[in-house]
Amino acid sequence: MESRLKALEKEARLEIKEASSIEALEKARVHYLGKKGELTKILRGMGALKAEERPLIGKMANTIRENIGDELDKAKKVINDKELEKKLQSETIDVTMPGKEIKIGKRHPLTQAMDDLKDIFISMGFEVAEGPEVETVYYNFDALNAPEDHPSRDMSDTFYINENIILRTQTSPVQVRVMEKTKPPIRIVSLGRCFRNDTPDATHSPMFHQIEGLVVDKGITMGDLKGTLGVFAKHFFGPDTQIKFRPHNFPFTEPSAEVDATCFKCGGKGCSVCKGSGWMEVLGSGMVHPNVLKNCGIDPEIYSGFAFGMGIDRLAMQKYEIDDIRLLFENDMRFIEQF
Repeated sequence: MESRLKALEKEARLEIKEASSIEALEKARVHYLGKKGELTKILRGMGALKAEERPLIGKMANTIRENIGDELDKAKKVINDKELEKKLQSETIDVTMPGKEIKIGKRHPLTQAMDDLKDIFISMGFEVAEGPEVETVYYNFDALNAPEDHPSRDMSDTFYINENIILRTQTSPVQVRVMEKTKPPIRIVSLGRCFRNDTPDATHSPMFHQIEGLVVDKGITMGDLKGTLGVFAKHFFGPDTQIKFRPHNFPFTEPSAEVDATCFKCGGKGCSVCKGSGWMEVLGSGMVHPNVLKNCGIDPEIYSGFAFGMGIDRLAMQKYEIDDIRLLFENDMRFIEQF
């Protein structure tokens, strides 16, 4: 049995030495040291040995088991080191090679304009409110005091999903939803996409962006409206910007006014941007109509308010001197990288 054990150790060492992978080493370990391995088979015959021989053979078997285990560990380390070296060589980075150019994106001019508007009005104490783009006729027209024969209700101007559901034509419905759920004082701006059935051209798009503002509290006047819009114009167009009001008519405000601002390009002297007038039409505004307050459960005898709305696309076009609104939606990096 002693000769068989020595022969087994010699055979195991040779097989381990020739193994070229971790899998081959594991196969050798199972073959020689496993529960059904060759060493176990030999030791099963120890019953036939004399009593004085068994301790010697047992000690020899344990030594051989340890020797084979040590050889397996050494061989495994050698193979792992070789594989690591091979991996390192294959993944070597040549630091002298030029790196890949990483293109850094730029904020879209519309995003820049919206961020600027948010910053301006938040600094004045306004909160940003949001609402659904798919609206009901009630919130988009009825609650805003728009009569049933108002031109904006026509299918030629509005995208109807069915008789009662439309794509919102303005962000004003957000104001109604806020007034229904919030008790005055209210001071919010709402920004987002709107949709109208317009034929695309240099100044019109069926999808565009608006910002609308609303303030409702006790004692709100046109003076508060003018002061708020004056601060907005100076921050957005420049510190020397002046504004003026022109009488107008909107169903949801009374009295109503269009607001012009002195041209940021020429300072009111007249140029190609303002078409020689020195002024730019900026937005529509007015005092919230008492009927709108009533529709939202607010007593117009106690509270008053003002509202204003402007097209973010038009503001961006004026500020960045963009002559075609379609450029804003073409996703041409040559255009966007200019801003």
